[in-house]
Amino acid sequence: MAITLTAAAADRVRRHLAERGRGVGLRLGVRKTGCSGFAYLVNYAEEVRPDDRVFESGGVQVVVDPESLALIDGTEVDFVRQGFSEAFRFRNPNVRGECGCGESFNV
Repeated sequence: MAITLTAAAADRVRRHLAERGRGVGLRLGVRKTGCSGFAYLVNYAEEVRPDDRVFESGGVQVVVDPESLALIDGTEVDFVRQGFSEAFRFRNPNVRGECGCGESFNV
């Protein structure tokens, strides 16, 4: 099991954690929503909870709760800029379909 960050995503997270001056890493998860079933949650991890799984990628700790890990195991997180827009992008091998707007997915 693993979650990885591209160099661009790891750099983005490291810079923002340094600017904030607190946090232990990036927290990834999913929630039920949208027309396809699930949406990604991306936040700063302020702590590691006892049941969390922690992965290290590009010098960043990636913290995931066990329920979410079952749906995003093997995911690579990238950070992309296109014009004035910038966002994290997910390459999740478990995804079987996505909604038309790209905001939700199913497994």
